[in-house]
Amino acid sequence: MPVLKVSAADQYLIATGDTSLLEVWEALPDGLFPPFPPVELPGGLDGLLKRGGFAQTFFVGSEVLGLTFRSPKGHTIRAGGLTVKNVQGYDLVRPFVGSFGAMGDVQEATLRLRPGRAWLFLRRRGELAQAPFKPRFLWQELAHTYAFHFGHPLEVRGFAETFGGEEVQEPPDYTGFFPNGMGVGPGNLIDMRFSWADGGNRPQMPEAYRRLADAL
Repeated sequence: MPVLKVSAADQYLIATGDTSLLEVWEALPDGLFPPFPPVELPGGLDGLLKRGGFAQTFFVGSEVLGLTFRSPKGHTIRAGGLTVKNVQGYDLVRPFVGSFGAMGDVQEATLRLRPGRAWLFLRRRGELAQAPFKPRFLWQELAHTYAFHFGHPLEVRGFAETFGGEEVQEPPDYTGFFPNGMGVGPGNLIDMRFSWADGGNRPQMPEAYRRLADAL
């Protein structure tokens, strides 16, 4: 099974890069949540981390504790881990997250899991906009805006009262939107970072970032 280990006590999960996002969700203990909403996207965990996450309203790089990835030159690189004590050298986890494949392919990832006593998945008609109450995940699919939030029950209730809409019954599967890969450009799926398009196009890479990728 692609999900290799889940530690409820230490609140982390280890999975291979080819693990689908909903497989991660299925492996979770009650009350723990990953750094992405309950949706399916192309490329599984590898694709998600290359794109820098999806729909989150926080910096997803801090939720990735460790990575093992294969660089474009074929080197296997291990970065990060379960602890950050006595770490020397460059932190390659955060540059990798959102690199759109420039630094290689994820073989294994260790994700931080966050606790929550309640959760709610809602959608309403209308275009994406900053909500008065900022949920953990917010995005637009066609004519609807979706939001997923977890936390204290009172906080989740406040989110529901502010956002409105209806409960989502089944996790959306967006892989059909992207038969040629998920990239940046005009499309049917939008979050607070990008509009996502079929075809796998990525943003232009800064020169300093390119040099880092070429060195691996």
